Amino acid sequence: MKGYWIVKANTLNQEKQNKYAPLATAAVERYGGKYLVRGGKSLTKEGIKYERNVVIEFDSYQLAHEAYESEEYNLAKSVLGNEKDRILTIVEGAD
Repeated sequence: MKGYWIVKANTLNQEKQNKYAPLATAAVERYGGKYLVRGGKSLTKEGIKYERNVVIEFDSYQLAHEAYESEEYNLAKSVLGNEKDRILTIVEGAD
């Protein structure tokens, strides 16, 4: 079954976010991830509003987990440090 990253985020430090983005993209691409949603318009109907929403599809739940735990993605996360306000969940697809 497919695996997904579902991310909701607010940018706290634009400079660090600009450095994080290409590193995160490289990690996602290395594990075959495909961006289905990457920003764009959104309308929060329930819960806490976040300025940015991202959904990334991987060929499997395992690959989604491996991408998150990878050295490449850990480097990306280290760029942000504690200057992040986000939720990132790894989920298994329905099919």
